Amino acid sequence: MSLQTRAERALGDHFERAMGQGGPNGLQEAMRHAVFSGGARVRPQLCIAVATACGDDAPELTDAAATAIELMHCASLVHDDMPAFDNADTRRGRPSVHKAFGEPLALLCGDALIVSAYQVLLNASRAHPHRLHALMDNLTRGVGLPDGIVAGQAWECESRADLTTYQRAKTGALFVASVRAGALASGQDAQRWSALGEFLGQAYQAADDIRDVLGQSEELGKPVGQDVLLGRPSVMRELGLEGALAYFNGLMQQAVDAVPACSCREMLQQLVRLEAKRLIPMNLPLSVAANASAYTAI
Repeated sequence: MSLQTRAERALGDHFERAMGQGGPNGLQEAMRHAVFSGGARVRPQLCIAVATACGDDAPELTDAAATAIELMHCASLVHDDMPAFDNADTRRGRPSVHKAFGEPLALLCGDALIVSAYQVLLNASRAHPHRLHALMDNLTRGVGLPDGIVAGQAWECESRADLTTYQRAKTGALFVASVRAGALASGQDAQRWSALGEFLGQAYQAADDIRDVLGQSEELGKPVGQDVLLGRPSVMRELGLEGALAYFNGLMQQAVDAVPACSCREMLQQLVRLEAKRLIPMNLPLSVAANASAYTAI
């Protein structure tokens, strides 16, 4: 079974168990719309891959940890798309939750997904209660204050934000939580995996900044040009196209080097290299590069 297949199957199983029976139909449909919309499932795949490298002696707990991470990620996207923040009409090529179901249900949908993430961990940890505290603490740190994704979103509300601090929280924190969750679910030391998550998270945010300028809405499944429109910190604005690409490539190489010694180190390193190619193609069209150069002159 591939990592993505396992992540998708785990998400479906644990989501339905956490949802329960008899809830409001509109909220349930909004939650399904938010979660089952063709996401790449990168974070849960990372969790499962690290667990595999650590022996994966409790696969049900691994699957729950991976699902909880993805539910938190989906919740953040629902809230991020709302009019109070990005006011985005689309996400993953479909109407965003607030466009499809209205603002009240979108707000409740994001809240419910956050609660469901913890419920998934609680449901699965009965056979391994001694691992629950570490998993809950890890998830909370990836989401809350002072450096989780909520803090990352809040930095956008400040008049000034340090780019590295902002990006570590906005995107990096949940990547760190993902790799650590795989180790913790397997009863192994999580700290030695943290650097991999940090470099990957920063690289993903850098790629997002680059694609916000170079990409097309149809390809990305969401609006582009949001960083300029909303005045957000961006590696493109600070470093320009060449600098941003060099920054991204450097982070991905650091991520490759950060994979700790384990039985499948080469496989994990190859996964990182392939992901780098997927995120940012090496050969950019000249017209795109010209547009990006114009952007950096703003």
